[in-house]
Amino acid sequence: MATVNTTATTHPDGRVDLPDHSAIRDSRYYNAELAPVSIGFRTWNTYNYTALWMAMAFCVPSYSLAAGLILLGMSPMQAFMTITLANVIVLVPMLLNSHAGTKYGIPYPVYARAFFGIRGANLAAILRGLVACGWFGVQTWIGGSATFAIIGRLTGEGWVNAAAIGGKPWTLWLCFALFWLGQMVLIWRGMNAVKIFENWAAPVLALSMIALAVWIVGEAGGLGTIFSQESSLGWGLDFWKVFAPSLMAMIAFWATLSLNIPDFSRFSSSQRRQTVGQILGLPTSMSFIAILSIIITSSAVVVYGERLGENVNDLFNPVNLINQFEGSLAVFTGLVVIIIATISTNLAANVVSPSYDFSNAFPKRISFRMGGLITGIIGVIILPWKLVEDPHIYIFTWLEFYGGALAAVAGVLVAGYWIRARTYIDVTDLYQERGRYWFSGGWNWPALTATVVGGVLAVGGAYSNVDEAGEKLGPFPVDGVIPFLSSLYDYSWIVGFVAAFLIYLALTAGQSGRPPERARAEAETEGWF
Repeated sequence: MATVNTTATTHPDGRVDLPDHSAIRDSRYYNAELAPVSIGFRTWNTYNYTALWMAMAFCVPSYSLAAGLILLGMSPMQAFMTITLANVIVLVPMLLNSHAGTKYGIPYPVYARAFFGIRGANLAAILRGLVACGWFGVQTWIGGSATFAIIGRLTGEGWVNAAAIGGKPWTLWLCFALFWLGQMVLIWRGMNAVKIFENWAAPVLALSMIALAVWIVGEAGGLGTIFSQESSLGWGLDFWKVFAPSLMAMIAFWATLSLNIPDFSRFSSSQRRQTVGQILGLPTSMSFIAILSIIITSSAVVVYGERLGENVNDLFNPVNLINQFEGSLAVFTGLVVIIIATISTNLAANVVSPSYDFSNAFPKRISFRMGGLITGIIGVIILPWKLVEDPHIYIFTWLEFYGGALAAVAGVLVAGYWIRARTYIDVTDLYQERGRYWFSGGWNWPALTATVVGGVLAVGGAYSNVDEAGEKLGPFPVDGVIPFLSSLYDYSWIVGFVAAFLIYLALTAGQSGRPPERARAEAETEGWF
């Protein structure tokens, strides 16, 4: 029988508070980090969320999205259009899932318990957490590379050409390790340290990127040389073959945050503030960095293309671009900005979520800090340096595959929260064994089934492209892992989200997660504005 929540109170703005945790504190599924945030500690405002997204968007992987699309043959306008459209699309599930975090003050893995079951939520959480570990490793490798380049400019060839270990200088591995350690120290200081860092990092990064764009445009002879560049794909079939999977990959870039956004929205002082902050922060910041990336990369091809020759694709990585600068001060300044950008994104996007996710698996044994340490270790094990070596691997393998898999989880959450539960969650029972969200031994099989089937439909047909010489450009078979599903892989995120959404609704037909007697009272106070 479901536990009746007698301590939760609903405030006039619709947010629910659970000031007394005595009924759940001794539960094996409770710890301080996973507990609902009390109303008094929900203090984040519109600027905090705008700054959060600005700081997360202004990073090397975001820059590399537009640069990678141009290197794949798109024109600057095509690349900008693709990225902007993708971020408008992904904003929708982002806002739908953030509502629960703000209303109940709960993080993503606890939110997932309401629909996957208290134990089943670990599947949804670990899927998202492992992707974050991969991103943590990628960002840490980029930050370590920037540190390596800075020291190399200051100390000379001895540092850059040090003895190789695993095909790379041992000094590069040292910088990677030190960068990793520095981030572990920061996350050990908790969420408030993340908030403070993001607030001041955002304007610094924006101004720095603008300054770099203005300078390199001058070196290239103006904007005319950039926007006159034509697409090698045209607007015909060749373009659409690249556009569809690229759009899915661009959506997938923030598909992770569209799941775990409650980890941040739980601290909001109102639905309006987090909603407006995210609308101002996500699509605008990503579009802004896309246009800056297009300007900078296209200008760099004009300025440095002849020097680099066949290695012009190195400009895909801004660390390599900045290393082309003549003055040591310019290189030093540029790479310091990259380091700040990398840390700001990594802390918010790639450490906070898995820290909660791993803590959710064993709440009494794994704290938020220990979850961050686990994230760091797994981020090294996945060999991140392999993921960033080629835009085909980065966009079509890494982004597109995990985006489709996580889209299925998002489909279940949106269908469950907005249609089946109609935004009602019994907060106390999220932490109680044998309560409303225990389902079948802690697992909700309709949600798990919808996720698995949706995920298979989305990425079961994963395939790799081939280059002009016939060489395979990825780890998947050319005709797809499951050949008859290969045509769906180009639309992986949409397929995964829609399929899981519909399957979950079909399997739970006739069920409702909201007691009728609560419906009218809560409906009067709910909403974003």
